[in-house]
Amino acid sequence: MKKLFSLILSVVMLVTVFAGCSAKKEDNKFIVGFDSEFPPMGFIADDGKYVGFDLDLAEEVAKRLGLEFVAQPIAWDSKDTELASGNIDCIWNGFTITGREDKYTWTEPYMANAQVIVVRNGSDIKSVADLAGKVVCVQKDSSGLAAVEENEDLSNSIAELVQVESYLNSIMELESGAVDAIVMDEIVARYELSNSDADLVVLDVQVSTEEYGVGFLLGNEKLRDDVQKTLKEMAADGTLASISNKWFGKDITIIK
Repeated sequence: MKKLFSLILSVVMLVTVFAGCSAKKEDNKFIVGFDSEFPPMGFIADDGKYVGFDLDLAEEVAKRLGLEFVAQPIAWDSKDTELASGNIDCIWNGFTITGREDKYTWTEPYMANAQVIVVRNGSDIKSVADLAGKVVCVQKDSSGLAAVEENEDLSNSIAELVQVESYLNSIMELESGAVDAIVMDEIVARYELSNSDADLVVLDVQVSTEEYGVGFLLGNEKLRDDVQKTLKEMAADGTLASISNKWFGKDITIIK
């Protein structure tokens, strides 16, 4: 009886979630969940506005679909709850497909990325093996965390794994000397360090490789298909390349 009740409750929850998604489209809104401390993909500018490469892409997609674009900042470790509750329509913010293939309904990848090591200038850490015995920092529920945990030799060798709310927090921890290294997204690391005076360096070694995509609630194929089609149109007419050039100085997108 308990199993039957649990099954019925699960079905009711799914119906409720999908009904919520439909309601949002009736409201003519495209609500994008993002981490507001994840430059250059999504972050808060000096004037208080939400900006970023992914937000520019999402806003253009919403415009072409005739929807009102809403940038909704979320706590990254609460993203699944936000999506399942219908508070957001998708997660679009340097969101790694690799390792999450079966948890969301995904667009095709639009950008390649890697998890890399960031250290203080002059550090004796030069490779992944050099992290042995060190204190390593990652963002909660991030691909950096997964990259460390899924590498058994690495996870068993480090002295401590510190999890923080955002990568900006991790950079402060590294600058202060509280941790020895960060494992984080290469695109974010290189952008952030090129736009700050932090005496930190990105090592030319990769802990793991991955691809970014837009993640929707599992089964929400209609909205995914609309977004995917629009992204392909933007790639074909040069809009994707133009937005990439704005943020990175070159086209690093991979949609054909």
